[in-house]
Amino acid sequence: MGNQRRSLYPPVNAPTKLQSTDKKQNIMFVMKDHQKKDAEINPIGLHKRRRRFRIKKSPILIAMNSSSLNLPMLKSEDRNNNNWKSLYQIQRERKRIMRDTCSKYKSNNRRIITPYHVSRIFVEDKYRILYCEVPKAGCSNWKRVLMVLNGLASSTKDIQHNTVHYGNYLKRLDGFDRKGIYHRLNTYTKMLFIREPFEKLVSAFRDKFEHPNNYYHPVFGKAIISRYRVNASKEALRTGSGVKFKEFIQYLLDVHKPVGMDIHWDHVNRLCSPCLIDYDFVGKFESMEEDANFFLHLIGAPQNLTFPRFKDRHSNEERTTTKITQSYFAQLSPAQRQHSYDFYYMDYLMFNYSKPFEDLY
Repeated sequence: MGNQRRSLYPPVNAPTKLQSTDKKQNIMFVMKDHQKKDAEINPIGLHKRRRRFRIKKSPILIAMNSSSLNLPMLKSEDRNNNNWKSLYQIQRERKRIMRDTCSKYKSNNRRIITPYHVSRIFVEDKYRILYCEVPKAGCSNWKRVLMVLNGLASSTKDIQHNTVHYGNYLKRLDGFDRKGIYHRLNTYTKMLFIREPFEKLVSAFRDKFEHPNNYYHPVFGKAIISRYRVNASKEALRTGSGVKFKEFIQYLLDVHKPVGMDIHWDHVNRLCSPCLIDYDFVGKFESMEEDANFFLHLIGAPQNLTFPRFKDRHSNEERTTTKITQSYFAQLSPAQRQHSYDFYYMDYLMFNYSKPFEDLY
């Protein structure tokens, strides 16, 4: 994909410079005192972002180096295995593209990491893993794997969806003190899994708006229908059900949104900050089974642990595919498709995804 273009929408949270991981970098880590708050278990409360940090007048600055780890080395017995060698080279190339993109769109040489930047990162201490959660890119099953690695369950099949997301069995990186965060960022293997942006977006829309949902319909659906639907019925305004994909895209592209962004359709660049945090492993949803099991092999996970293949939600419904994604975007005008591509341009560029439609520029 050509890199010489101007986006109609400026990139959100534009990347900063990321130098070669062979050299140590100085990073300033900004840490505020934090305070955990107990949240009542209710449909809306579960999804609200808890305020984990209490802002002080003078934030504490900590000098920090980037990860001393690169991609974990292949074991000596694996170096003659052509499949492992090929997957290893794919990882090196993904990291190179990500690093080059960050360098090109740099804002300065000094990088600042705040608690927000690590709030989506889950911690597995036994195998020393940091996993940045990207919704609709296999995150439920990855959390199951982390729970098994941590000894919280014997099998991924035994763990229900609500246990995965609302059981609070996995620790987040922003729940540690400054020393704990510093230590883990510098010594653990950091990984994330991503997905083709349009496909990820359609998957989120189908999940949240085409099925009963007692959070997304009243919170997002009502606001979207009220703002973008002409002559909306009283029932639609009351329930927020029945949002159309075109209305959802109008909301997404609106500079003055009637309701804020959500992690299910936010940019990976904002969720995981790959230009601030030097990820050691970048997997893709499109090659999930192969990438995931290669990662588990690299970290020395038990040989009987493989990545789950089952669909976590709406299991009787077909997964969101390229064909399904194209059918949704066919409902939009060429201008709306272009603006949507511009909206996710940094994710397309950073993770080397091709343009989903030929008429995009």
